Amino acid sequence: MSKKLNLLDSTMLVMGSMIGSGIFIVSASMLRDLGSIENLLLAWVITGVLTFLGALSYAELGASMPKAGGQYIYLKEAYGKLFGFLYGWTLFTVIQTGTIAAVAVAFAKFTGVLFPIVSEKNILFQLGSFNISSVQVLGIGVLWLLTISNFREVKKGAFIQNVFTISKIVALVFVIIAGVYFVSTSPSTQWTWDWSKLSIGSIGIGLFSAALVGSIFSSDAWNNITFTAGEIESPEKNLPRSLLLGTGGVTLLYIFCNLVYVKALGSNQIQTAEFDRVGTLLMNTVFGETGAWLMAILIMISTFGCINGLTLSGARVYYAMAKDGYFLKSAASLNKNQSPQTALLMQAVWTSILTLSGSYGDLLDYVVFAVLLFYILTVAGVFILRAKQPHLPRPYKVFAYPLVPALYIMLAAIICVSLLIYKPNFSYPGLAIVLLGVPVYYFFKPKS
Repeated sequence: MSKKLNLLDSTMLVMGSMIGSGIFIVSASMLRDLGSIENLLLAWVITGVLTFLGALSYAELGASMPKAGGQYIYLKEAYGKLFGFLYGWTLFTVIQTGTIAAVAVAFAKFTGVLFPIVSEKNILFQLGSFNISSVQVLGIGVLWLLTISNFREVKKGAFIQNVFTISKIVALVFVIIAGVYFVSTSPSTQWTWDWSKLSIGSIGIGLFSAALVGSIFSSDAWNNITFTAGEIESPEKNLPRSLLLGTGGVTLLYIFCNLVYVKALGSNQIQTAEFDRVGTLLMNTVFGETGAWLMAILIMISTFGCINGLTLSGARVYYAMAKDGYFLKSAASLNKNQSPQTALLMQAVWTSILTLSGSYGDLLDYVVFAVLLFYILTVAGVFILRAKQPHLPRPYKVFAYPLVPALYIMLAAIICVSLLIYKPNFSYPGLAIVLLGVPVYYFFKPKS
C-alpha cells in the first residue's frame, strides 16, 4: 500500500469516524440513568478523558508498528495470533459492520424528514414477518455507494472524508453557537450550575459506569485510524498527532454540545425528548419548525461522513488478516488503485445483511463489553511489548508511562465489571460472540 494520507487526512479520519448521530441522541437516556445534569456533564468529561488516555497509548503502538490492520497487529504481536484473530472476527461480525449498518439507517431515517417517502412505514417488500422498508433500501444504497467510491486510491477516499468531516465540524460548531446565543439572550436561563447535585454516590459507581455506554460509543471508532497506518505519510509522527488532535477536538465539541443542551433545554425536556432526539429538540427550540430540517441536514452530513470513514478503514483489517491466512484468501488482494476492493465488497455484503435483518441494534448492545475488553487488552499491550520487544523502534512513547496506560486499564475495567453486573443481558452475549471466534480461528489456521 502506498503512503498518501497526510496529517489532515488522518485527523479528519479520526474525527469523521467518531462523529455520527450519537451526540444528538444518547444524552437523553444517559440523563435518565444518571439523575442530574451535573452527573451527565461529568459522564461526558470522564468519557473524554478515557478516550484521550486510550489514544495516548495507541499512539505509541501505532508509531512503532505502522502497518495496515492497526489494532489487529498490536494484539497479534502482544498476545499471539489467536487474540488478533478474535479482534478481527468481532470487528467483522459486529463492531464495524454493525456500526456501519446502524449509521446508514440513521442517515436514511433523517433523510425521511426532508423526503417523507423514506420511512420505516413505507414497506417495499414483505414476506411473512420479514419486511424491507425504504429506509433500509436507502441505507444499503448509501453504504454501497461509499464502498464503491473507496475502490479508488485511498487519497480520493480521504478527500471525501475531509469534505464531510469539515462540514460536520462546522455544523456542530454552528449548533453550539446557536445554543449559546439562545441561552445568553434568554432571561430564563443562566450559565450557572448546582454542583451539590453531583451525586455519583447516590446511584453508585457501578450504575454510573454502566450509564457511560452511550457516551463511550458516541466517542468510539477513534482507533480506526490505526487500521490505515500502512498508508499514512511519516506514520511515526502523523499517526500519534492525528490520534491526539482528533480525539481531543471531538471531546471538546461533545462537552460544549452537552453544556448547551442542559442550559437551553433543562433536565425535563432532555429526558422526554421525542425518540431521544435531543439535538432536534434544541434546534426546534432555537429556530422553530425550521430547526427540524436544519438538524436533519446536519445529521445526514454527519452520518454520511461517518459511514465513509468506517468503510474505508475497516476493510484494511480484513486485508491484513487475509495476508496472514486468517480470513478469506481473496481479501488479501489489492486492485489497480492499491485499494483492498475484495475486502470492501465482503464488508458491504455482510453489512447489508445486518441492515436487512434489523438486528444490528441488538448486536451493538451485545458487543459493548467486547469492545472495551479489546481496548483494555490493547492498552495492556504497551506494557507487554515493552518487555517482549524492548528494541522495537518507538518514535513516540506514551506520555507519563506507566501511569497513563495503567489509569486507562483501571477505568475501563471498572466499566466492564459494571456492565457484567448491571447489563448482563448485553455483556455476556457480547463475550459469547468473541468466544465463538475460537473455533473459527482453528478452522482458518494455516496447516503447518
